[in-house]
Amino acid sequence: MRNHVNLAVLVRRAVAILAAIGALAATAHADRIKDLASIAGVRSNQLTGYGIVVGLDGTGDDARSPMVRRSLAKMLKKLGVTVDANEIKAKNVAAVIVTAELPPFARPGSGLDITVSSVGSAKSLAGGTLLQTPLRGADNRTWALAQGALTVGGYAVSGGTGSEARKNHVTVGRIPGGAQVEADAPTEMPTREVVLVLATPDFTTATRVSAAIVAALGEGAASVRDAGSIVVPVSKARKGHVAELIAALEAIEVEPDAPAKIIVDERTGTVVIGEHVRLAPVAVAYGGLTIDIRETPEASQPGGIASGGTTTVVPKTEIKVTEGQGSLHPLAGGATVGDVVKSLNALGASPRDLIAILQALKAAGALRAELEVL
Repeated sequence: MRNHVNLAVLVRRAVAILAAIGALAATAHADRIKDLASIAGVRSNQLTGYGIVVGLDGTGDDARSPMVRRSLAKMLKKLGVTVDANEIKAKNVAAVIVTAELPPFARPGSGLDITVSSVGSAKSLAGGTLLQTPLRGADNRTWALAQGALTVGGYAVSGGTGSEARKNHVTVGRIPGGAQVEADAPTEMPTREVVLVLATPDFTTATRVSAAIVAALGEGAASVRDAGSIVVPVSKARKGHVAELIAALEAIEVEPDAPAKIIVDERTGTVVIGEHVRLAPVAVAYGGLTIDIRETPEASQPGGIASGGTTTVVPKTEIKVTEGQGSLHPLAGGATVGDVVKSLNALGASPRDLIAILQALKAAGALRAELEVL
């Protein structure tokens, strides 16, 4: 009896697991609104500053650089040391530009990750320390202060004979949490309406987002303003609870629409085919031309009756040209990406040849997709 009960329990659990898997499969293409759109007015701001990195092991800027000399003299003057800029000769100092992103709703004391980039002739920033640098926004106001030891993911070693070993980019470094926010970020919460701005404007996606919000929050909860924005009015009941409303909106799942597109990178021979790409029935003739050139050295001896001749080495060149048959291959119309790939693979073309075939198919009107060449 116990075995029958355990078997029934296992069956019920199996059915529940299968139902959960089916539900996940049904929503596999659905994305959260949080991943598809942002809130209008809630955005980050770029910060930039000019600073000095010290402590380098002889890999800093040119000691004769007027930019470094003046900056170092000005910094030393703030510390109570007066030095003539023309007398400074430092090889362990580098002038840098510091960049950071001020996130929305940042508060004083919050940490920011910063990127430090050389603007002079420094060979490496490894082992350097950034001195206190004000970070300003587009309004020329100081929003954060940056300082700390740099992290450079690489190295550069050079020998006296000109040989050099290098790994990664050593003139750019980062300082995690290296900046401290000094003022509240200029961000205001929406009061009358919440405007969702799509990362990729599309009328179909915008309509689906609006319909999903109406299904979750009720009739009149959202409307489409244009292809890139959806308006959600803030009702009287939600006054003072806009943050909860935005959180509820971000959790709603929507299946976005995407145009039929093929991305082609001719430099690397990479081809990426989108989900909605379709191929009309067409016949393609594909034949490659191969040219093989071989050059081998051959000794030339002077004749027996020749006088004053010398043995010389002359090149011997052989050229072989091979041309493919180039017969017509019918390509069936593709209903899915898999069918399109199978049809194109039937030609046996290399990725680079495939790029030319795709361009020809597009010109003939058989490729129903946007072809973007990088």
